[in-house]
Amino acid sequence: MSITIRPATRADAATLLGFILELAIYEKAEHEVLATVETIETSIFGDGSVTRAIICEQDGRPIGMAIFFFNYSTWQARNGLYLEDLYVTPNARGAGAGKALLKRLAQIAVEEGCGRFEWSVLDWNEPAIKVYEAIGAEAQNEWVRYRMSGEALKAFAAS
Repeated sequence: MSITIRPATRADAATLLGFILELAIYEKAEHEVLATVETIETSIFGDGSVTRAIICEQDGRPIGMAIFFFNYSTWQARNGLYLEDLYVTPNARGAGAGKALLKRLAQIAVEEGCGRFEWSVLDWNEPAIKVYEAIGAEAQNEWVRYRMSGEALKAFAAS
């Protein structure tokens, strides 16, 4: 079986949405998904988008995806690559697709001169954590991630 990684195109928007929904179900957060084919087309493939996606295929059939963007490190004065989401369909897991996606992202980070390649993982997602540790990634336990969204974001912005 042949695994290949390619850049996603606008024609992949429905495929990406399918993977996003599957990931949300896995993370028990399906009710939080607001994405549609149209919003994916605009946010990932629209003019001025800073977001990119890659597709993993096995024998020409999509089995996974990664969505990422470039962030910035003031200390390094260099861009970094931030992996927003990585997903491989359950029936394709264990064949190296996740590692192949991560490796391609690492290659992109090196090609683009990035100083870091970072992502977050849910603390209960042991299978993913094992993969990340196996490839040499290190947990950043000293940092606490914060989020502001929805009404709290709007209220603070308006205050």
